[in-house]
Amino acid sequence: MKTTPTHLRRSRRHAFNPVRSLTPEGLTRQLDAFHAGSLAEAARLWEVIEQRDDLIKAVATKRKKAPGRFGWDIVADDDSPIALQHKASLEDFYRNIDSTNAADQNERGGMALLLRQMMDAIGKRYAVHEIVWSPQPRNDSPPRLTASFRFVPLWFFENRTGQLRFLPNDLSTQGHTLRDGEWLITTGDGLMEATAVAYLFKHLPLRDWLIYCERNGMPGVRGVTDATPGSAEWESARDAVHDFGAEFHALMARGTDIEAIDLSSTGQLPYPQLVDRMDKAIATLWRGSSMGSIADSGAGITLQGKETALIEREDVAHLSETLHGQVDRWVTHYLFGQKPRARIVIRHKESTQTNEGSEIARDVLIAALPKALTSLITRFLQPTQTLQHKA
Repeated sequence: MKTTPTHLRRSRRHAFNPVRSLTPEGLTRQLDAFHAGSLAEAARLWEVIEQRDDLIKAVATKRKKAPGRFGWDIVADDDSPIALQHKASLEDFYRNIDSTNAADQNERGGMALLLRQMMDAIGKRYAVHEIVWSPQPRNDSPPRLTASFRFVPLWFFENRTGQLRFLPNDLSTQGHTLRDGEWLITTGDGLMEATAVAYLFKHLPLRDWLIYCERNGMPGVRGVTDATPGSAEWESARDAVHDFGAEFHALMARGTDIEAIDLSSTGQLPYPQLVDRMDKAIATLWRGSSMGSIADSGAGITLQGKETALIEREDVAHLSETLHGQVDRWVTHYLFGQKPRARIVIRHKESTQTNEGSEIARDVLIAALPKALTSLITRFLQPTQTLQHKA
């Protein structure tokens, strides 16, 4: 395995918080470096943003989990014996795969976890798995093959040559080539680039909004006394003013006047609109429609549902193509020495609904058909029978 425990432990020790001092200039530098092939800084930043922002965490998690909800099928190209053998072998393979996270080996699962990890490419542009093949003895009939897919975080790679390469350590700038059959590389839209910009311009006004609330959320206390400054009576009055607990307080002798500088805004604060604008942008990026459209329009729910369904169809189609091109062909090549005559197809919500709807329609038709025929016969034959009876 390329991702050794020593490598991972060393990387954890060198980790830092990339959002603590995030600025527009720093974000621009990290995004430019990502496009130049240095992926580590931007990838670490995106991971932290995705985990700590409430809205991003929600929409990204929903998007990633969607492809694993409805299962998968193996579809043969035709009814030939070899195609059916390929189908059976691929079904056995995918039922027995093991998925884990190389950086957090407590995270383990099967096909659903693999799909969710592959969906990390939607945000970060790439998602990479190391494939550890586990061939079964050749005398086993039928032959079998299993594998473990180890998800490797993107900061372990560089892309300076236009092809992802694995970095042997955190100080390396030139990586090792990823050989076909040893790695599963999933590509995606890279939504975290735009999401990071929205995150920054959301949290800058949010931070200012919090500062404003701290400074102006509680009124100040002004005490007036006839006591002489420094006397026991003066000290008692000062303690009384202090005990009110206000952040801004003052004690003055009678006749002293202080003109207050009002820092509060008499109009509408700009912070809520800026934060809401960025939240809507983030939701639109990940889910296809902003949350505001639901509240603003009666058709919003339908619009969002259609956008979400379209996105899910495209996601599962891309995952199916990726697995077929990078996994299916290696399985059938090892087991049969042939190109695959069957392929994996990830289901989505609409495909499940279509099957259920077809079954319901068929049952209703079967149940209603005899009644319809009876009604038809009664309607068109009854007059004739009546006339014949009268005749």
